[in-house]
Amino acid sequence: MEDQPLATSDETTSDDRLWAALGYPIPIISLVILLMEEKKDIPFLRFHAVQSIAVNIVIWVLIAIVVPLTLGVAGICAPLLWFATLWPAYDAYKGNYTEIPVITKFLKGQGWV
Repeated sequence: MEDQPLATSDETTSDDRLWAALGYPIPIISLVILLMEEKKDIPFLRFHAVQSIAVNIVIWVLIAIVVPLTLGVAGICAPLLWFATLWPAYDAYKGNYTEIPVITKFLKGQGWV
């Protein structure tokens, strides 16, 4: 399967890039993108909305597993995992299709992006 090309400024608007970037740290925005008729049909937004939901699910599952295993000690560090969403958010704001190794491959295999 061939990789998604980098988006250029002609393909995406600054509004699209902002929506995509905000979807990573604030996953509710990704859900809103997928529910809006005019937004969900834009390939760039759909790619980032689905991927940001998957990234956030993975982060919260990791938190749910690690915190009880460490008797709550990792609970102090759990909010730091939120910072992991800032890198793909920044890359999306630049107009790129961010490739997150395991997650993107899984989502493409399922046909979700």
